[in-house]
Amino acid sequence: MIPTTKALLICVVFLCGLEETVLSQRGHCTGTQCFALYQEPEDFPGAQKSCDGRGGQLFVFSLEHVEKILRSPPGGLSGSYWLKLDRTDRTTEEVATGTQFCSAISGRNFTVLWVPCHENLNGFLCQYTFDEPCSGLQAGGGARVKYTLHMDVEVSDSETFPPGTIALAEKAGGKYPDSKHVCFQSKWLRAPWKCEVLQGGCEHNCSSTLQTCTCPAGQTLHPNNINCATDPCADCPHECQQEGDTYVCKCSTGYRLAPDGKRCVDVNECKEENPCTGEGEECENTKGGFECRCKDGFIEEGGVCVDITICDNCEHLLCEKPKGVYECTCRTGFRVSAKDPTKCELNCTDIDCPATCISANHTNNMLDCYCPEGYIQDIKNNTPFCTDINECEIEKQCDHKCENVFGGYRCLCNEGFELHNEYMCVPIEEDKEEDDGSGSAPPFPTAISVEPAAVPSYIKTGSILGITVFTSLCAALLFLLIRKTIKRCGNFKLPSFKHPDIDIFYLQQVTTETYKRLSFDKQFKNDSQIP
Repeated sequence: MIPTTKALLICVVFLCGLEETVLSQRGHCTGTQCFALYQEPEDFPGAQKSCDGRGGQLFVFSLEHVEKILRSPPGGLSGSYWLKLDRTDRTTEEVATGTQFCSAISGRNFTVLWVPCHENLNGFLCQYTFDEPCSGLQAGGGARVKYTLHMDVEVSDSETFPPGTIALAEKAGGKYPDSKHVCFQSKWLRAPWKCEVLQGGCEHNCSSTLQTCTCPAGQTLHPNNINCATDPCADCPHECQQEGDTYVCKCSTGYRLAPDGKRCVDVNECKEENPCTGEGEECENTKGGFECRCKDGFIEEGGVCVDITICDNCEHLLCEKPKGVYECTCRTGFRVSAKDPTKCELNCTDIDCPATCISANHTNNMLDCYCPEGYIQDIKNNTPFCTDINECEIEKQCDHKCENVFGGYRCLCNEGFELHNEYMCVPIEEDKEEDDGSGSAPPFPTAISVEPAAVPSYIKTGSILGITVFTSLCAALLFLLIRKTIKRCGNFKLPSFKHPDIDIFYLQQVTTETYKRLSFDKQFKNDSQIP
């Protein structure tokens, strides 16, 4: 409630009008009067004006009240102070000099003096009359009550107090008071009160909307609701929780409390537990967490890291993912090498194909030429070419049937058998036949798997030396056989080995297939010449 009576006027005059003056800390109240000492150097007219401006008047001498004011400090108070004392006569000095003398009192011995009114003394005494006084505040718990008048005037040894008096109940040695009150209409109002009056009694700020005291940043409202104390959670960067009578700092997920109990430090999950365990993943620590990212050479597809390192080494710079994994592909006319998935080799789809040569001189340097797997080098019209190897004629490749294909072969099985390990034919179990929903066995022979376009193991590049040695031995045996035949026949003449398509002065690397074809051609010619 905002007062509108004389008490409000006294409150405003006493508590608000003297904020810029230097005030004494001595005062005494009794009944409906208060007496205060102000230590402000003034002459007599100035003292009167100051008292009038405070809603009072100069103190009318009373020994009882003077003693309570001036003897309050130990040893009393020294100095001279203006007061009001009525008299009817004038001193001889006043008459002789024409100077007006005013009454004052000197401390310690309380001597009344007559001093020229224009002189400045140490201060003055004022007295006030008021209505609706408050009696002493009843504070529990052994708290001591301190009463303050005129903002800075402390009153003691009093039984009544004027409106606007501030009462603080505090315990000895306590940092903050238990409570704060203001006298209004003979009652003590506990702070915080209306923010319009002395800022609600708050130490810092008062919220007129909430009618509560507020505190600056880093401080929290004390339980007495008027003072601001250091916030126990002010140093907690994340969270603060009360545990019993104390407050402790807590950290958010991804952080850990430092040894000082205040700071929160980031947890490096990548070093402590490495949560990124997927293929191609690596862990990167972030503030308060981590991220699983793909390593170099991997890209994220569908939430997983896919290896693309092979794509950087593809010979034809072509890369696709036909079966969920990136693979090198080749340009038209080439296929991926079975030996190196990053290389491309010529893909021959006919029985004979041109050889791929590094040197421009194809005639004299066949070593610069190469053929796809499943093909062997040959020369026709001084031109290197690649001819398909019929693996099915060289050696038994399959248990039952072998079918030659360009660059390879495939195995077939007779009826009642199935292919196993790409070349073995094993009987089909009867239970398996009964499980066929159609009630009939699959047709036979069945083409099962096509072997990769590669020559047999004994004809591969690693066995070239063996093939050469084998061919040389065969040539030697043939030579011995022909020589023996010449000796028997006498007149038998050795025909020339020179052939239009074969230069006998060049060594050629041939396969058994080539050798067979040449031998058969020769035998066929000899047979045709027999009459």
